[in-house]
Amino acid sequence: MQAATARIVLITGANKGIGFEIARQLGRNGAEALIGARSVALGEAAVDELKAQGISARFLRLEVRDPDTILAAASQIEADYGRLDVLVNNAGVSDRADGPPSRTSVDAVRRIFETNVFGALAVAQTMLPLLKKSASGRIVNVSSGLGSLSRNSDPAWEFAAVKLCGYNASKAALNMLTVQLAAELKDSGVKVNSVDPGHPGLTATDLNAHRRCQTVAEGAAAAIRFALLPDDGPSGGFFSASGPEPW
Repeated sequence: MQAATARIVLITGANKGIGFEIARQLGRNGAEALIGARSVALGEAAVDELKAQGISARFLRLEVRDPDTILAAASQIEADYGRLDVLVNNAGVSDRADGPPSRTSVDAVRRIFETNVFGALAVAQTMLPLLKKSASGRIVNVSSGLGSLSRNSDPAWEFAAVKLCGYNASKAALNMLTVQLAAELKDSGVKVNSVDPGHPGLTATDLNAHRRCQTVAEGAAAAIRFALLPDDGPSGGFFSASGPEPW
């Protein structure tokens, strides 16, 4: 465990991909990286890899669809650190049965929302008392350009043909959570922002079968920036590494 001055950072879905890279980079910045993952084996393996790189990391079993694991993780953070400085809501899923509205599986949409929206909301609600104990609490919601209503309605957009009703709608809903939570917390010191890891190109991860060429380091850049956001930084916005994104 690092000194009390280190940032205490919880990243959900952090055993691989962008979540792992966010943990790695924040750990290199001196943070205590709490690896939230549903698999004990994968979570502990991720922690071992981070520790081998000289990063202070710890595994917390956290399944965002399971309130008991969220509460247990919050209780552990409270007992060991007394606060949480940064929450990165990174855990997210897609579903092969998802597709355009006329063809998508309603069950697939429900599955996607359970993780991407309800899970993020449940984790944020549970961790909020700990974030309010931080001098500079931050919530970073990992969204997607596919959640932008403006981009989805632009036929000239590079990814205009990607009409995944469940996934795109879940990221739009996550952005709404960002806007409303930021407004609710505007006088608390806790800043809330959405980040798009995939603009200008989708990141090569398990979520898209590594079909795109952007690296996970590039995909993690916006989340890193907003996790380390200074006190005069924005709240309630949607950003990629290159700047603001349209809603």
